[in-house]
Amino acid sequence: MNVIFMGTPGFAVPTLKKLYENGHEIKLVVTQPDKPSGRGKKLKKSEVKEAAEELGLSVFQPDKIKKQENIDILKSYDPDVIVVVAYGQILNREILTMPKYGCINVHASLLPELRGAAPLNWAIINGETMTGVTTMQMDVGLDTGDMLLKSEVEICEDMIVGELHDILMHKGADLLIETLNKLERNEIVPQKQDDLLSSYAPLLNNENRKISWSSTAKNIHDLIRGLSPWPTAYFTMDDKTVKVFKSSYKNDNTDYEPGYVIKASDEGIFVKAKDGIVILKEIQMPGKNKITVEAYLRGNKFPERIVLP
Repeated sequence: MNVIFMGTPGFAVPTLKKLYENGHEIKLVVTQPDKPSGRGKKLKKSEVKEAAEELGLSVFQPDKIKKQENIDILKSYDPDVIVVVAYGQILNREILTMPKYGCINVHASLLPELRGAAPLNWAIINGETMTGVTTMQMDVGLDTGDMLLKSEVEICEDMIVGELHDILMHKGADLLIETLNKLERNEIVPQKQDDLLSSYAPLLNNENRKISWSSTAKNIHDLIRGLSPWPTAYFTMDDKTVKVFKSSYKNDNTDYEPGYVIKASDEGIFVKAKDGIVILKEIQMPGKNKITVEAYLRGNKFPERIVLP
């Protein structure tokens, strides 16, 4: 097929490479503009742009894809299909209906569950034991298009979102190739999504990343692993932010109030939750690097018998 590929972060790179390896004619790679990064604000390429340049592919970086002059550029390539993986801009109807096979999206959930911006994170935060990827025929709604194919992945008890990300980005690449092959052979019957079964995966922000010690111990543990290694769960202590990357939990019926720091030892920092104890094992203090609690306590003290807000 003649393909226009749209994507930006590392999650999209395996799909781009699979398309190339499987002989599809990638006419154009569309990605977000280079953005200032780091202290020097040096322009940084997206991971998709870096991969495209390594493969010798043409790259297009419009600030707004819906401008008519940009749409006309896409039309000039006469694509059979537009493949979209975490591109980061909304496509209008003119783009969505442009190719013969439409725009096919690789979405990191088992639709109609977890439509929205952060499905990987929320699958773990919500305590799900199963997720996956779905290829979808895009429409003008938010992840509401007809479903094409799905691939399931089990979420292990202590899996963090970084691990799930790496599994699903390769699953998604394989599923996209299977989807295109079956579309060419007319072997897929698109399925409508049942809106009554849908759920939403909102953007992550300072509010929903903050640990609430009045939550259950399992919910706090799931929040921590659902945000590790990025953008990370956190709590505050003395009005400073402490990030948490790794934890465990256990049931405990002690009468301490939520947020009470029971002890800090080589095993971790033990904090009372609503119905148990969360054990913080890897943290990042303000202005410092990520470190295990065991290593941190070799040269520092963590206050005990206080109540964290």
